[in-house]
Amino acid sequence: MVSNAEFTGHTDPRLQALPTVKIVGRQDYTEDLFKLWLEPSVPFTFKPGQYITIGSKDIERPYSIASSPHEEYIELFIEYVHPEHGGKLTPLLYAQNVGDILSMRPRAKGIFLLDENYSDHVLVGTVTGIVPYVSYIRQFLNDKRTGHRFFVMEGASHFDEFVYDQEFEELQSNHDFIEFVSTVSRPNDPRNKNWHGSVGRVNNLVPDNVDRWGLSKQNTMIYLCGNPGMIEDVKDKMGSVGWNYCEERFWKEEDD
Repeated sequence: MVSNAEFTGHTDPRLQALPTVKIVGRQDYTEDLFKLWLEPSVPFTFKPGQYITIGSKDIERPYSIASSPHEEYIELFIEYVHPEHGGKLTPLLYAQNVGDILSMRPRAKGIFLLDENYSDHVLVGTVTGIVPYVSYIRQFLNDKRTGHRFFVMEGASHFDEFVYDQEFEELQSNHDFIEFVSTVSRPNDPRNKNWHGSVGRVNNLVPDNVDRWGLSKQNTMIYLCGNPGMIEDVKDKMGSVGWNYCEERFWKEEDD
C-alpha cells in the first residue's frame, strides 16, 4: 500500500489530499491500447459498470472499470489519445510504469449498471467500450447466478483491438448463456489480413443478431457503450421500433 505523502503528481493542494492508487501491472496491446492494474491506498468499492476517477499533474479523468468487485486489483483498459488530438491525461498514463502513483477519487460513480428487470442483455461496445461488460459478466459468474443471458457484440476497426476476445470466446464455449460476436469495420485494411470473422460496423449487425438469437422486446435490454456514432445508429435502428436501451458515452478528452 502507499500513503498520500508519497504522491507528488499534483500541485493543487486539494488534489494532493486525495487517496492514491499504485500501478501494480501493465500490459500493452497495440501502439495506443494498454491495460493498467491498480492497487488503491484506501478501501474502494464499486458496482460493475461504474468508473473510477484517477489523475496526475492536476488532470483527472474517469475510466470504466473492467475488473469486478471481487478482484484484488482495479483493471483498466485505456486508449491513448495523442496530445495533438486533445489527449491530456492518457499521454501521462501512457508514460507510467509499474510502481508509479496516481491520485484517486475515493468513490466510484456511474449508473450504467446491469438492469435486473430484464433477463436478456445485449451488450454492444466498440474497443474500450467493452469494459463495463467484462465487469458485469465476471461478477455474475463469481456470484454463481442464473436466470440471465448475455449477448456481447464488439466492433473495432482492426482485430488486434479485441483485447478481451479470448476471454469472451472461452466464456461462450463454457456457458450456454453467453454469446460473443466480434466484427471489424475495415476488412480490407492490411492490418486485418489475418482476420476471418465477421465484417462491418457492429451497429449494422445488431438487428440481425437480435433476430437470430430469438430475443423479445419485453425481456431484453440493449446496452450501448463507446463510439457516439454507433450509439446513435443503434438507437435509431432499435429504439425507434420499441427495443429498450441504455447508453454510456465515452469521456472525450477533446471536449474540455
